[in-house]
Amino acid sequence: MMSGVSGPPPACELCGRSMDDLTRHHLIPRKQHRRKRIRRLFTRSEREQRILWVCRPCHDHIHKHFDEQTLAERLNTAKALLAEPVVRDFVVWIARHPPGFKPRS
Repeated sequence: MMSGVSGPPPACELCGRSMDDLTRHHLIPRKQHRRKRIRRLFTRSEREQRILWVCRPCHDHIHKHFDEQTLAERLNTAKALLAEPVVRDFVVWIARHPPGFKPRS
């Protein structure tokens, strides 16, 4: 799922909607890279390359519900994110909408 260094895929890696303007979600947020705990858990390469290409609504939803420490320590894979009911339910809901649809909040 993680596209890493290459360019964005044709669709959001969470909801699957085809989008031109995907954003890079750093599964290990960049602000967390310098923390000792994060440096012990992940190599530099892992910290820099764990990226998920997602649409803006999915990206906003993730950051609305989780702080960066939680994202870095517990939700640092697509599988872990999708295991969270608040993310999974949103992804199922947004996937039923056309690519240009943007939720109100």
